[in-house]
Amino acid sequence: MENQHKRDQRQGKKAGVTIFTTITDTPLGKIRAAAENKTLTGLWFMGQKYFPSCSEAWINEPDYPVFTALGKWLKGYFAGKNPEMHIPLSPTGSGFCKSSDFRKSVWKILLEIPYGKTVTYGDISAKLLNSGINSSAQAVGGAVGHNPISILIPCHRVLGSDGSLTGYAGGTEKKRFLLELEKGISNA
Repeated sequence: MENQHKRDQRQGKKAGVTIFTTITDTPLGKIRAAAENKTLTGLWFMGQKYFPSCSEAWINEPDYPVFTALGKWLKGYFAGKNPEMHIPLSPTGSGFCKSSDFRKSVWKILLEIPYGKTVTYGDISAKLLNSGINSSAQAVGGAVGHNPISILIPCHRVLGSDGSLTGYAGGTEKKRFLLELEKGISNA
């Protein structure tokens, strides 16, 4: 008799949750999206650092409603616009990405960084301290680097204290591209 866990993994499930996926082309290459329970739980450049290892078990469902909304949003974004966000996000997805409260706090701050603007890891650390969470810029960098929803949770907008493009799980050339794209701000 086959182990239920192995069967669930083969069927795109983990911990009883079905994870849907699709791969989309962008000007920066292919990205893989993941969703469960009608929310976006992941968006990674193919082969990037911290890419989930279990993604081969997910169910390919390009017409899943979250992916349809994501495709429209990405089209506008890569056209140099600042599209409104109407995509439910769950960066702590129950199926594969259990995250600490600290990481969730950092990702929440990332969502507050305006389009076309940047902050430093130290800025985020200071904001956390104002909320009663003591952390170093390095700890913030670790949380930023493990952000599971690239672009929409804008970790690319975080720079080193000297303004350098320190780290980006998708690669610093992609980070540079995204920041340059956002310089030509156009609201839509």
